Amino acid sequence: MSNENLTVAMPKGRIFDEAVELLRKAGYSLPPEFEESRKLIIEVPEAGMRFILAKPMDVPTYVEHGVADVGVAGKDVMIEEKRDIYEVLDLKISACYMAVASLPSYNPNSEVAPKIASKYPNLTSEYFREQGEQVEIIKLNGSIELAPIIGLADRIVDIVSTGQTLKENGLVELETMMPITSRFIVNPVSYRTKSAEIDEMVDRLADVIAAKEGRE
Repeated sequence: MSNENLTVAMPKGRIFDEAVELLRKAGYSLPPEFEESRKLIIEVPEAGMRFILAKPMDVPTYVEHGVADVGVAGKDVMIEEKRDIYEVLDLKISACYMAVASLPSYNPNSEVAPKIASKYPNLTSEYFREQGEQVEIIKLNGSIELAPIIGLADRIVDIVSTGQTLKENGLVELETMMPITSRFIVNPVSYRTKSAEIDEMVDRLADVIAAKEGRE
């Protein structure tokens, strides 16, 4: 077993908070002030870990290139990015789903190639191709709900958690595409060189998830 710390890439935001809780329940000693830190790299020697805090879309990139051994990423990001990494465990956290939405006045037969706005152009394109529908994809990085309101797009594809954001912006959900949860991902080389540490981490997390599901 190597003495080198495991480097863990984590997304900021909701997934981070839920993943930290999961790690603590799995017996990893993360300091109480861990969540309040504004650092982008946090050393936690007592847990044998180093954390890189990144934008959700960047986590699979860090893991693929080996600057992080393991990471936590949403299934949506993994489908969109298609990185050369191993997905080894569904962490069952940050559950949400991908959906198509529009204004209530949207008429699906009114245009030849509807414009779809999303920050997931690859996933969106693949989905509509499977549906046999020809669409024009417009990539946006945020505030996707604006697109139909200002006339930029006919429909949007985005993550939905409670549906409140859609409702507040006067949009309605047209169809549910797929459920999304966060996954534990691993760099293929790290899986060979640090297999004992990574397997132990996966086993400990899996035990916590199993115990939680047993209580529900």
